[in-house]
Amino acid sequence: MNNNIETIKAELLKIDEELKFNAAVKRVYSRPKNHYNKLTASMKKAAHQTPSSLECFKEKNMYYSDKQVNEWIKGTEMFENFHHSNNNCDWD
Repeated sequence: MNNNIETIKAELLKIDEELKFNAAVKRVYSRPKNHYNKLTASMKKAAHQTPSSLECFKEKNMYYSDKQVNEWIKGTEMFENFHHSNNNCDWD
């Protein structure tokens, strides 16, 4: 009989903890959400610096033809050095 009282007491304590936990969760999630996801004034001022505003993400700058890419690569100093080193080396 004493054992039954202890198990009932343990069950009641467990139920009480669950009810308190659920009440705490309900209290936290029932708070008004009007302060979430609001941008501050400084964030709004910095909106022009977002990645979507960069020139590389603009529609007109997103795609280049093969000809434009080759012209740009040929104009770089690294390509000139590579081309110069290949012409002056005897690998055979």
